[in-house]
Amino acid sequence: MKGTLHLRKPVLVNGKQIQELAYDTDEITATLFSQADARKRMAAGGKNVSIIPAAEFDFSLHLYLGFAAIIAVNAQCDFADMERISGQDLLDMMGIGRNFMLRSEGSPQSSFDAPYEIIAEPSTPASSTLETDG
Repeated sequence: MKGTLHLRKPVLVNGKQIQELAYDTDEITATLFSQADARKRMAAGGKNVSIIPAAEFDFSLHLYLGFAAIIAVNAQCDFADMERISGQDLLDMMGIGRNFMLRSEGSPQSSFDAPYEIIAEPSTPASSTLETDG
């Protein structure tokens, strides 16, 4: 999903105040995804939590995936730049990452969602020696 995030509070990137940031969740690579997860853990103090939430409910991961969607299409930005974003803009950023994790209804079907074939009948006939009640 492509779009532009309009920041309420500009963020400083390479000495320039940036008010708008393009993003594209389709450009998040495995490396960016892993970096987002690692940065999320570092931001939390590197603590290993005994209960790890499902990715669909990991709001900090959603935030960092939003950062990754911006970094993917803005070579001048990095995670340190994105971590300077604050306030309501963080919630908007988290929404980008959440929408990446939770596909919306209009999104294309993945191969995992494709219908699969169910074999209705066994290839070997049932044994006639089985008795049935009633």
